[in-house]
Amino acid sequence: MAESPSKAGPPWIYGRRDARFTVIEYADLECPYCRAYFPVLRRWIGAHPDVDWQWRHLPLPMHQPAALDEARLAECAGEVGGVAAFWNAVAWIYGHTRGDGQGLPSDARLPFSGAAIQRCLSSARPDGFIREQAAEAARAGIAATPTLRLLDRRTGRMLLLPGPVDGDALLSAIDLLSERDIRHTAGGLSSPSPATLPNDTSR
Repeated sequence: MAESPSKAGPPWIYGRRDARFTVIEYADLECPYCRAYFPVLRRWIGAHPDVDWQWRHLPLPMHQPAALDEARLAECAGEVGGVAAFWNAVAWIYGHTRGDGQGLPSDARLPFSGAAIQRCLSSARPDGFIREQAAEAARAGIAATPTLRLLDRRTGRMLLLPGPVDGDALLSAIDLLSERDIRHTAGGLSSPSPATLPNDTSR
């Protein structure tokens, strides 16, 4: 697996910490499109070591309270077990939830439990992270899931990519950011503001 060796704690990172590009995904754990996209993006990140993946919770109003409950569960799994535990929890939730706000089956047997998890779930700690990430999405005008932001960490330039975005489109976006870097270096262009890919419309 391509998990980052970084210390536990949000934002949760999958991939190499020294990667030049970062895919920031805003996702809802009850969103069926996010669920289908999760293994696709995970495989793609694993095959592209110059890109890492950062998770952002965006539990949508129509999926409450299940989406928030599951986001809290994933956060607490990460708090107790670290980076791998967080990503494993997300994979497990997507593999077991009924989706569209229906939540986990009542007989679902959680693979992560214990006193430490329960203490976390009884606290307000996960709620703060989730609220902060949802507020970040709102400031960026993001209200649908999955939505990606592709960041070039070398230049700070960013593209907004309404998702799910396939691998070829991600590579095209990386090429576009890289081309802007070359043009900036050669021609002294000022840094552009975050944009969407041509022919893409933010939702």
